[in-house]
Amino acid sequence: MTGGDGTRRVRAGRRTVEVHRPDKVLFPGGGDAKEYTKADLVDYYRAVAPFMLPHLRGRPLMLERHPDGIDGPTFMQKNTPDHYPDWIERVELAKEGGTVRHTVCDDTATLLYLADQASITLHRWMSRSDRTGHPDRLVFDLDPSGDDFEAVREAARLLRELLDELELPSALMTTGSRGLHVIVPLNGRHDFDEVRAFARDVADTLAGAHPDRLTTAARKKERGDRLYLDIQRNAYAQTAVTPYTVRPRPGAPVATPVTWDRLDDPELHARRWTVADAVEQARTNPWSGLLSRGRALGPARRRLNALRG
Repeated sequence: MTGGDGTRRVRAGRRTVEVHRPDKVLFPGGGDAKEYTKADLVDYYRAVAPFMLPHLRGRPLMLERHPDGIDGPTFMQKNTPDHYPDWIERVELAKEGGTVRHTVCDDTATLLYLADQASITLHRWMSRSDRTGHPDRLVFDLDPSGDDFEAVREAARLLRELLDELELPSALMTTGSRGLHVIVPLNGRHDFDEVRAFARDVADTLAGAHPDRLTTAARKKERGDRLYLDIQRNAYAQTAVTPYTVRPRPGAPVATPVTWDRLDDPELHARRWTVADAVEQARTNPWSGLLSRGRALGPARRRLNALRG
């Protein structure tokens, strides 16, 4: 429903969310890229909400806002503005020298409100707001030196083989940018220091076995053409892109969960799905309850230590 002032009103559960300037172009078209407006972004998030909200609920967020579209200024917003509606959840968390009042997206209405604020990409914590020091996700970001997806594909295979050897389940997701995320579900009993140390040792082990292709060097000038195994998101207050979130790139690509067998699909790449077809992919339930089976790292740590000698 659109009012006389051009504002569109969208029903979400018990609430109605106002979408201001719905015809505002956030993703300009050009070349092979289709144009998308704020209304398109809202419609996508409304459709994908049932699949996206389980990955958002209870987690502090950092919002990547583009009020003037992807070609305009970017705002990385951690603190929740005072003007946000009272019904939007917030959580006050410690930071160096103070606190931050993070937004938490627990329902469809909040997701649509954030889309109205041109929050194109939602970055989430690896832990929940009631146990902020204990992550229930471990994330490896496979970051290529260029746009060579074959290098990403091969790194994902190698990482999965190692995680399988450690008897850890893993989930695969396109980032909507250049690479892939490999996610390991945890039981939330380990603190960030333990999780980060384990992730670093896994990455070092893999890079040590394939030094010509993989690296854990944080500085770009030290990587050369090698793919970077990034474990930096496994720390307090660090974030990673949420499954099914949109990325601020031409064509509105989406970070999309996939099954491991899709890795062999020659059409797979980091920006394979967009707001036009990501919901259809979400309906296939590619992770099929995998992330509800969180693991302890103790047995995997012992196996890894044995491998490392």
